[in-house]
Amino acid sequence: MTALITRDELKAAMDAGSVTVVDALGGEYYAKEHLPGAIELVLADVEAKAPDLLPDRDAAIVTYCSNPACANSGQVADRLTALGYTNVRKYREGIQDWVEAGLPTESA
Repeated sequence: MTALITRDELKAAMDAGSVTVVDALGGEYYAKEHLPGAIELVLADVEAKAPDLLPDRDAAIVTYCSNPACANSGQVADRLTALGYTNVRKYREGIQDWVEAGLPTESA
């Protein structure tokens, strides 16, 4: 089970530049809207792309998707952990919570 991170904790880590944020929705969802600085990484691409996108296996990584009902962020987090990443957390509430809190997003 992946450890969770709150919106406030995630925002503080992002503001400090101490976390890599991973959008597990990908595709048109990522292009339309994602958390600032987030990289796109979907489950099907984790094994192929993670070594290049996330070279430091001890770095702080947070995955997210749309909301608590979305399983993508947990699946990507679990796969990263299985590949040897040691500091992976999940923002369970996802981009829906982020937007509802009035926080900024980016589009591709």
